[in-house]
Amino acid sequence: MPEPTTLKGVERAAVVLMALGESHAAEILRHLDPRELHKLGVAMSGLTRVNRSQISEIVHTFNEEVSNQSSMMLDSENYVRGVLIRALGREKAKGVLEHIFSGESQTGVDSLKWMDARAIAGGLRQEHPQVVALVLSSLQVEQAAEIVSLLPEALRDEALLRVATLEQVPSDALMELNEVIEKQVMRNINAAATSKIGGPKRAAEILGRLDADIEGQILDKIRETDADLGDKIEDLMVVFENLLNLSDRDIQALMREISSETLMMALRGADEAVRNKIMGNMSRRAAELLRDDLENMPPVKLSDVEAAQKDIMSTAKRLAEAGEITLGTKGDQLV
Repeated sequence: MPEPTTLKGVERAAVVLMALGESHAAEILRHLDPRELHKLGVAMSGLTRVNRSQISEIVHTFNEEVSNQSSMMLDSENYVRGVLIRALGREKAKGVLEHIFSGESQTGVDSLKWMDARAIAGGLRQEHPQVVALVLSSLQVEQAAEIVSLLPEALRDEALLRVATLEQVPSDALMELNEVIEKQVMRNINAAATSKIGGPKRAAEILGRLDADIEGQILDKIRETDADLGDKIEDLMVVFENLLNLSDRDIQALMREISSETLMMALRGADEAVRNKIMGNMSRRAAELLRDDLENMPPVKLSDVEAAQKDIMSTAKRLAEAGEITLGTKGDQLV
């Protein structure tokens, strides 16, 4: 472990965050961009033990309690995972964590994940729609949606149609994609291996983060080409975050149909806005107990969280079909 005086700025910041604890660190990390998150995540993952003198030298101006600790033993990987999941939600944190702990060299597409969406969109404007579709399918959903909103209308419509029909992509196609990226955006990047990307779910995730008008226009264009595909994409757009569109009465009706265990598992990986929506329709005491249970909940499998959220959305769709609640997408389309 380097002496305090040899620690770089980002390593010193990592020590401060790890000394603050997961809850406070998560509040700080919420306000950082992906590049900053990546740098801090890598720095934290490389710290396995921080002794008293190191903590005192770096964070003595923060608070007396930290400076009086004799030592801090750290399970750095679990700590980083816990902090990023608290800060970003399980799904958003997944890509950042994979990037930090993969141990693999960056590929051309991976390098784009840490770039500004406007810069990427500018580099894609003159590219073939298939190239654009491959890039969109390989990036984080939020970043891909931002890029789509910056593309010319004809290009974005064609690219999203191709995203929805992508399945298996041969390695040579991704190698060619990396070469294109290398020439226009990045240098010295590695060729990518075969990956399963795209598909209706990916298209639905991207569309779900666009403005309602743009979302509707693209869906209409896709339906003109393939009506069944358009309907499938629309069905997949009914995701857990759609609960934010429910009225308080509908939330309460839904919660009466869901077990407490399923609800807690689903909220483990939910955004803070969804948590607040649910807890806002509970008694103050019940909400406090649920929040405490979530804070103290041990790590769970992402597949279990997704299964619980799917179970809740299936119940919501059943209630909507029975006319007991109104469940809409961002474009106010009822299901």
